[in-house]
Amino acid sequence: MSVNTTQFKHVSYLWDDTRAAELAGDEVALLIYRSNLLGADLRLTNYGGGNTSCKVMDKDPLTGKEVEVMWIKGSGGDIGTLKKSGLAALYVDRLRSLKNVYRGIGFEDEMVELFNHSIFDLNSKAPSIDTPLHGFLPFKHIDHLHPDAAIAIAAAKDGKKITEELFEGTIGWVDWQRPGFDLGLQLKECLDNNPGIRGIMLGSHGLFTWGDTAYESYINTLEVIEKCAEFLEQSYTKNGSVFGGPKIESLPADDRKKQAVALAPILRGFCSSKTQMIGHYTDDARVLEYTNSKDLDRLAPMGTSCPDHFLRTKISPLVLTLASGEDLSDIAAIKEKLTPAFEEYRKMYEGYYNTCKHPNSPGIRDANPVVILYPGVGMFTFAKDKQTARVAAEFYINAINVMKGAEAISEYTSLPRQEAFDIEYWLLEEAKLQRMPKPKALSGRIA
Repeated sequence: MSVNTTQFKHVSYLWDDTRAAELAGDEVALLIYRSNLLGADLRLTNYGGGNTSCKVMDKDPLTGKEVEVMWIKGSGGDIGTLKKSGLAALYVDRLRSLKNVYRGIGFEDEMVELFNHSIFDLNSKAPSIDTPLHGFLPFKHIDHLHPDAAIAIAAAKDGKKITEELFEGTIGWVDWQRPGFDLGLQLKECLDNNPGIRGIMLGSHGLFTWGDTAYESYINTLEVIEKCAEFLEQSYTKNGSVFGGPKIESLPADDRKKQAVALAPILRGFCSSKTQMIGHYTDDARVLEYTNSKDLDRLAPMGTSCPDHFLRTKISPLVLTLASGEDLSDIAAIKEKLTPAFEEYRKMYEGYYNTCKHPNSPGIRDANPVVILYPGVGMFTFAKDKQTARVAAEFYINAINVMKGAEAISEYTSLPRQEAFDIEYWLLEEAKLQRMPKPKALSGRIA
C-alpha cells in the first residue's frame, strides 16, 4: 500500500516500518503498536478515549479447533499506554450469537454481563461497553477514536449532510445513541446499507475507521481525520473569525498568572463545599480565544457533545462575571460577589438531576462545577486530585475545539440534557466509580 505521508499536516504520521517488521505475524502486537501511536497524538483521541481492536484466528483451548478471536481495549484503559494486559479477548461467534438473546434497547445493561460468556482469554481485561461496536463489523482491524476535527462535524447541526458531501459517500453516518449492543447492530446495518465505505461517523460522538491490516487501518484513520481537519481549517480561513470574534482582550501573561494565583484558593474553597478538591489552571490560547469571545455566553451553557468530554467536565462550566482586572485583594468581598454564582450553579445542577433522574438512578453527585471560566484570564478545573483536574482541563479544551469547528462549518449542537444525564448517571458508569480505590487520608488536601 503506497502512501504519501507528506499529506499529513494536521496529524502525526508515526509508523516505523522497521519496528512494524519486528512484529510481523503477531496481529495482537501490531494492534498494541498501532494503538500506542494513535494515542500518542492528542489530535486523534483524548486521554482514555476511544478503543481499538483486531480479529485473529487462534486455537480454542477446549476443542483445539481454529476459532476467530477479537482482541479489543478493555474497560477503562488508554490506547496511548495500552499493553496486552489491557486488552479483552472474546470469541467472535459467541459475541455475535448474543443477538439471539438481546431483548431490545430497554435491556442494554444486561448484555454487558453476557459479554463474559464470550471471553476467550480468561486472564484478559474486562470487556468495555463498546465491545459489540467492533464485534459486529467484519474488519480485521478497527479504530474508534474521538478526534476533535471529526467530532466538530459530528456535533454540527448539518453534520450528516456535511459528512456525505465531504467524503462523497465513503463515510457512513449513524445518529447519536448511547454506546451499547444496539449501537453495534446499527453500525452493522449502516455498513450493510453502504457497502464499500471506509468508516462511519457517530453523531455527536466520534469516528469508526478500519482496514485489513494494522497499517491499513492506521493510514485510513489518519487520512479521514486529516480530511476533517483540513476542511475545518479552510472554513476558519473563509469565515475570518471564530466564536463571533473577540469581546474582550486578555490580560498580559504575567497579570493573568497573578489573577489566577489570587483567585484559585477562593475558587477551591467554593468547589470544596462537599469534598476536598485540587485545582488546575491554564491560560492556553485556545481557552482565551473562547472565553474572550462574543459567543461564550451562548455556547458555554449548552454543554459538551462527546460523552467522554462531559463525563469529566460536568454538564456545563461556570462562567465568572468578574472583570479580568478585578481587584482580588479583599477576599471577603470577592467571596460575597461569587457566592450567588456558585449557589445558582448548584441549583442548576440539582434541577438537571431532579428533572432527568430515573427511579433507579444513583444519588446526586457533587453539585459544584468542575470547569470555571474567567474571561481574559483563563480556565480553572477542580477534581479529587491534580491529575484528574488536569485531565478535565484537557477534555474541556477538546470541547472548545469541537465547538469552534462546528460553529465554523454550521452550528454547534450539544447532547439533549436527558441523553447527557443517562450517560453521567448510567448504572454501569456508577459501578465503575464504585470500583475505584477509596481516597487516601490526605487526598484533596494541600500543604
